[in-house]
Amino acid sequence: MSDLIFLDSAGSSIPPAEVVDEVIGHLRRETEIGGYRAAAERRDDVEAGYGVLAEFFGCEPSEVAFTDSATRSWLTAFDAVPLGKGDRVLVTEVEYGGNAVPMLRRAEETGATIEVMPSDAHGQLDVDALDLDERVKLISLVHAPTNGGLVNPVSEVTAKAHEVGALVLLDACQSTGQIDLRGLDYDMLVCTGRKWLRGPRGTGALVVRDEVRRRLKPRLMDHSAAEWVAPDRYEPRDDARVFELWEYSVADRLGLIAAVKYALAKGPDVIEAEVQDRAKRLREGLADIPGITVQDLGERRSGIVTFTSDRVPAMELKDRLWRENVAVTVSQKGSTLIDMTRRGLDEVVRASPHYFVTPQEIDQALERISRSG
Repeated sequence: MSDLIFLDSAGSSIPPAEVVDEVIGHLRRETEIGGYRAAAERRDDVEAGYGVLAEFFGCEPSEVAFTDSATRSWLTAFDAVPLGKGDRVLVTEVEYGGNAVPMLRRAEETGATIEVMPSDAHGQLDVDALDLDERVKLISLVHAPTNGGLVNPVSEVTAKAHEVGALVLLDACQSTGQIDLRGLDYDMLVCTGRKWLRGPRGTGALVVRDEVRRRLKPRLMDHSAAEWVAPDRYEPRDDARVFELWEYSVADRLGLIAAVKYALAKGPDVIEAEVQDRAKRLREGLADIPGITVQDLGERRSGIVTFTSDRVPAMELKDRLWRENVAVTVSQKGSTLIDMTRRGLDEVVRASPHYFVTPQEIDQALERISRSG
């Protein structure tokens, strides 16, 4: 579909040729000399990847761990936070289902409570209304939700959390690669490679601040996370790689590093500005189409644009648009249950234009949405 207008980078974006070449090239090398030898040839490049990601996030290389997904990153970090009876874990109204389920399960096991923080009139987290005390051990903060365009405040929340000794786990799976994250204050950050970073599927990263790592107790550890020094003793690594597992796809990791290099070369600030431009153009155009309602909240908005049609259900509209060579997806109630229930929504069409979508393509997509919806 050479004329496809791709508006689904919040799902799984289109990787640059450099990323594809890196992944396929390494897989081909594995067929020539085997996986171990091929990995040995690229050992220095993989090692340098920690510095590449550190530059992208504005952190130290010792604070970076590679994973196979945002989900793996989040579960690994959350599982390492000590929790006990009476402890409080706070979540946003736009919390992901993938985070909510393990939190509820662990609350059952530990006696901790999961509490929803209020949103303000614009839909983002109301920092002034935060109810914090020494029982709060963790704030699970969704930066940009999957079902709408708002962007939650980060550094302001972290400042208040630190007043009571709480940690902030930032879910940046929908902001990494479209929003410049350098300079944000948080304790842990999780992201995926397949969305706005334009990396391979099956890749992700975890950032854990050095001063925070010593407060955590990772449970899923193997012999790459710790050294077996005696029959009855092990010594964990003293960096974020304590959260990594030994086995991984070298090809995919090289692809993720290539994707981050690509983003750095273009400039995270430049990417953010261009994504904002495309999303604003799309959002304003949708608002002018009769029968279409833009469902985005927030004073500051991301590149995610959600909408509904008065005439066509979201899933049907998505399929109609695919036949018109416009790629969008649908965000359903179960993925962000609290927010969607509060707003009386069962599903929304989600469009997420990246910088490689031209303004002219945005206008063409609007014409096709007007015909289809």
